[in-house]
Amino acid sequence: MKKAMLVLMGLMVSSSLALAQAPKGEVLKFSFEKSKVYPGTYRDYWVYVPAQYDGKTAACVYVNQDGVQYNAPQVFDRLIAEKKMPVTIGVFIMHGRVKAKSPDALDRFNRSFEYDGLGDDYARFLLDELLPDVETKKASDGRDIVLSKIGNDRCIGGASSGAICAFNAAWERPEAFSRVFSAIGTYVGLRGGHNISTLVRKYEPKPIRVYLEDGSNDLNIYGGDWWMANQSMERSLKFAGYELEHKWGDGGHNGNHATQLFPEAMEWLWKGWPEPVKAGKGSSQLQEILVPGEEWKLVGDGYAFTEGPATNPQGEVFFNDVGKGKTYRVNAEGKPEVWLENSKRGDGQNFGPDGKLYAASGAENGILAWDKDGKSTKVVGGFRGNDLVVNAQGGIYATDPGNPSKIHHISPQGEDKVVDTGLKFSNGICLSPDQSLLYVADSKSHWVYSYQVQKDGTLANKQRYYHLHVPDNADDSGADGMRVDRDGRLYVATRMGLQVCDQAGRVNCIIPTPNGKVSNLTFGGANLDTLYATCGDKVYSRKVKVRGAPNFLPANKPPAPRL
Repeated sequence: MKKAMLVLMGLMVSSSLALAQAPKGEVLKFSFEKSKVYPGTYRDYWVYVPAQYDGKTAACVYVNQDGVQYNAPQVFDRLIAEKKMPVTIGVFIMHGRVKAKSPDALDRFNRSFEYDGLGDDYARFLLDELLPDVETKKASDGRDIVLSKIGNDRCIGGASSGAICAFNAAWERPEAFSRVFSAIGTYVGLRGGHNISTLVRKYEPKPIRVYLEDGSNDLNIYGGDWWMANQSMERSLKFAGYELEHKWGDGGHNGNHATQLFPEAMEWLWKGWPEPVKAGKGSSQLQEILVPGEEWKLVGDGYAFTEGPATNPQGEVFFNDVGKGKTYRVNAEGKPEVWLENSKRGDGQNFGPDGKLYAASGAENGILAWDKDGKSTKVVGGFRGNDLVVNAQGGIYATDPGNPSKIHHISPQGEDKVVDTGLKFSNGICLSPDQSLLYVADSKSHWVYSYQVQKDGTLANKQRYYHLHVPDNADDSGADGMRVDRDGRLYVATRMGLQVCDQAGRVNCIIPTPNGKVSNLTFGGANLDTLYATCGDKVYSRKVKVRGAPNFLPANKPPAPRL
């Protein structure tokens, strides 16, 4: 014990000497009152400029919530001098306050609103407002402040609510922040933070490296148990294969332990720089779907709004630019070419067993069938369809999201019958691989409904069955287009990306798209093993391990779900 104490004292003396000899940076104080993300707020912030910074080269960045903590400037002085972290400009930000209009009124304190909530608001505030403001300042000797825009060059941290805020900024914008320091993190039920550990397990992993700290005597109050929540975060990050380090202590809800660990945490978070932070492999469910090394590829862009991706029996993919009223076909080289100059405002569409493309037409207020030569025949009229599916017998189910919202069945003989009403906004629609069940997305809820298909085309045993995740900045999932694969998984285009559900109605994993948008999807290619996603003004594709099950094919009974 005595020897260990002597060693520890020696290390402390050595560290103190190193700090005394390290070139000292400066800390500058500024204020910011021009936020559009958080209108009416003012806040102070401090900028640490290291002595080694040349005023020309874009520097690495460390962002911290709740101002200057952990003796960070002194720690940075030493670690930069010892080349244990790169030349880094520190930005230490207080939460916003909305000033009261009179001395008799209280300011609005924005800390929990800005820090504890999920969604990308705080990340946008940093990237679009605060950090650009930092770059308008200069060091006391006139050096410009130039910040790297590369996520691999940026670290973000904080304590308590500031910690969940830091993690969430990196989670939402990993291309902007790749390294996270989290102390006594508030991953509990104040504003939805208790959901993060679940989402970490389900999302395709992101390139984020995380250092977690907490103590066994942390808070246990109405919002949750901080100590247990931090352990859940650690286990979720480990489960998903993230680059992770954690240190647990026995402290309470304070910064003592984090201050002791901060130098070690910074050294670990920056180790190997400038090598990029790697993403994990993800869950076994994701690994069953995704091909290692295969990312999303841009198929085409510059469209007004893309929808209705559909695959023909040859595996060719067609999609609509709804805004410009055109239909495109992806050619053998993987490039989109105009197939219909006038799609008659085609929207959702699906190929039938006869090889025709059936499309909901806004111009014709009904459903059209397009033959291989691009000539249309009106199948049925009288309603503005949104999306549709054609079964192996040529029967059509179509969603009509009007008021009231309806589901139509059009028999192979052309008889149109309303088979369900009552959804808030019926949208995407598809059949199970064995075609015994019909799935309908209710965009204005977090549900996908399941119906049992009857021999006469009517529906029975309606159930709110698939439970979808909803982002914090929305009141609903925005569920839109859907497809199934041959194993029975349901892929739902939502505000959070492609939510992939098992047959038991549970979201197993979430696959985001590159631009954060997706309205619909299909499986294309000769083997039906390439996902195509319509994403606003862009269309992307991605090779996968699974194969799609277009409903114009004969019914295919998938294996039973793992319950």
